[in-house]
Amino acid sequence: MILNGPSLTPREGAPTSAVVLLHGYGANGDDLIDLGHAWRDMLPQTVFLAPDAPEEIPFAGLGGRQWFPLTVRDPEEFWQGVNHAAPVVAAYLDDLLQRYDLTMSHVALVGFSQGCMMALHVGLRRPDSPAALIGFSGRLAGPEHLSTDLVSRPPILLVHGEDDEVIPVEAIHVAGQALKGAGLSVDCHVRPGLGHGIDTVGLGLAGRFLMNHLDVRQNSATDC
Repeated sequence: MILNGPSLTPREGAPTSAVVLLHGYGANGDDLIDLGHAWRDMLPQTVFLAPDAPEEIPFAGLGGRQWFPLTVRDPEEFWQGVNHAAPVVAAYLDDLLQRYDLTMSHVALVGFSQGCMMALHVGLRRPDSPAALIGFSGRLAGPEHLSTDLVSRPPILLVHGEDDEVIPVEAIHVAGQALKGAGLSVDCHVRPGLGHGIDTVGLGLAGRFLMNHLDVRQNSATDC
């Protein structure tokens, strides 16, 4: 299955890098493609792609989609879910590389909420490491599996609202500790007063992170 969704072509010439935006539960690619508008001036030779998740949410209407179903919302469901959806995301990335003649070292994955789970899960298990992973308001599914499943070691930025009412802020600390414990470079930011969303500060942090790592420059990590 090849995913479809909105995209933004580079401001200048053919793409030399790509940013893949993975939306949250109940949304679709239209929900995140505006992030590309915020970052295009920083990344003028980057193509931004926001694929729609493969499954419609039953009875939701209005174009709501899911990477995997959420019912009990417990760790086992998250783990089974990311593994269920991972092959579709991996195939999408393989097609992207061929279509734009890129390597994963010039591709960043950015995910929000359920999309964050997918970005972390898929990005850390590719044999060809992404340039960077960014997760907004999400969680790491199956942190206990990192010791056996980890393949790639891209730099990671996590941003979470202190007042997130959907995924508690504790999720960023659990993820950060697990990722750092596995030897990964992780930069964590908790945004005071922010709920389940992305604010202008988070946008700026992520834009600079992308600009640095897609240009193969390194940021220093902060404590999670």
